[in-house]
Amino acid sequence: MPLYEHVMIARQDLSNTQAEGLIEHFGAVLTDNGGSLVDHEYWGVKTMAYKINKNRKGHYAFLRTDAPAPAVQEMERLMRLHDDVMRVLTIKVDDHKEGPSVQMQKRDERDSRRERR
Repeated sequence: MPLYEHVMIARQDLSNTQAEGLIEHFGAVLTDNGGSLVDHEYWGVKTMAYKINKNRKGHYAFLRTDAPAPAVQEMERLMRLHDDVMRVLTIKVDDHKEGPSVQMQKRDERDSRRERR
């Protein structure tokens, strides 16, 4: 099955448990349609570059999935209809990277690749 990565932004007035509940809900949608949620990360509340629906901040979540295209389309459709989800980005990838995403890595781990002096 194809591999996908999704980034979801939820409204800022949700609690952390409600935002993580959205991840579980959409993971269940995938499994009901024949896919699987490989991994997920909750990135927390972050400030956005511009306002979306009068919100300056949002709960960010990252999902790695292994699902057929119809399952991903159904999940995206339900995400776009859900009132708490503001934006969704889906990317098809060749393979999932091991370990945490770049957002979850410590700053000094990321800075080691840019030796300037």
